[in-house]
Amino acid sequence: MPFYKFIFIFIVTFSISTQAWEEGFAYNGDIKIAYRDYGPSTGDPILLVQGLGGQLINWPDHLLDFLIDNGYRPIVFDNRDTGLSTRMNSDLFSDKNRSRTINSTYIRYFLRLPINPPYTLDDMANDSIAILDHLAIEKTHLLGMSMGGMIAQIIAANHKERIKSFTLIASSTDTPSPVNGPTRDVRKLLMNRSNNPNATMDERIERSRKIFTLIGLEGYDLNTEEFYNKSVESIQRAGPDDSGFSRQIMAILGSKNRIKKVKSIEVQTLIIHGKDDPLIKVKNAYKAKRLIKNSQLIVLPEMRHMIEPPVFDKFKEDLLKHLSK
Repeated sequence: MPFYKFIFIFIVTFSISTQAWEEGFAYNGDIKIAYRDYGPSTGDPILLVQGLGGQLINWPDHLLDFLIDNGYRPIVFDNRDTGLSTRMNSDLFSDKNRSRTINSTYIRYFLRLPINPPYTLDDMANDSIAILDHLAIEKTHLLGMSMGGMIAQIIAANHKERIKSFTLIASSTDTPSPVNGPTRDVRKLLMNRSNNPNATMDERIERSRKIFTLIGLEGYDLNTEEFYNKSVESIQRAGPDDSGFSRQIMAILGSKNRIKKVKSIEVQTLIIHGKDDPLIKVKNAYKAKRLIKNSQLIVLPEMRHMIEPPVFDKFKEDLLKHLSK
């Protein structure tokens, strides 16, 4: 167990409609993790772990409102290398070397050569535990999506005594590959984001729109003021340095095989996956169901890789039943 250093930096209470939250920082050694704690302290805590490049503000309001309205206390955070959390910058990831480094990482992965990422998914799992310790939360529900689901698998395996239930959404128990990973079009867009650090605001927004159009609900309208404003907020909050996205990809590709850990998960688990997910194929969900004994699988024909309101409506009651058991 690594040594954790916890320092309380600031706390501010905001209010939107009837909801409120507190914000602050927790520390895992020298790594600063920005978090947001919704709902009253008397609510049943649920830790939500974000996916690749996602920030705490990117969790959909309809999911958070649903949890809060049903007595839960959502805790969300910026993974390291995103948002207001620590950025793992170094000379290795300068503008000059970033493209070569992420490309060479992919080549080494597909050739099955060793990869030495700047950190691993296990390190990111320890960041999550640092937040629970900082907030003095002994046990929590756990929900992870996409890369966040990979991190959450490690949390559920390594910290069994602290997890009440586990929800795994659109994720994988394996390192992505041409067989179980993104389609060619999605992979091309992800690489474009990794290799274009000098994109303008509008270029970054358009790039996000293209990615979400490919991986999200078919026909869902993203040419909206809401999408544009949320994208601007995310970019401004993250700042001009987008290199953390590449390092998170390296963490995924360079982390150790999780199969044994996933097999050891004992807590009640709900697995939710889209039938035609273009980023993480549905075969990954069936594998997770086989590996986790105490699990239930829901495959949604309408869902791809996102949880838009029409998709969430399809499984929200199942989620509530799962959490309340």
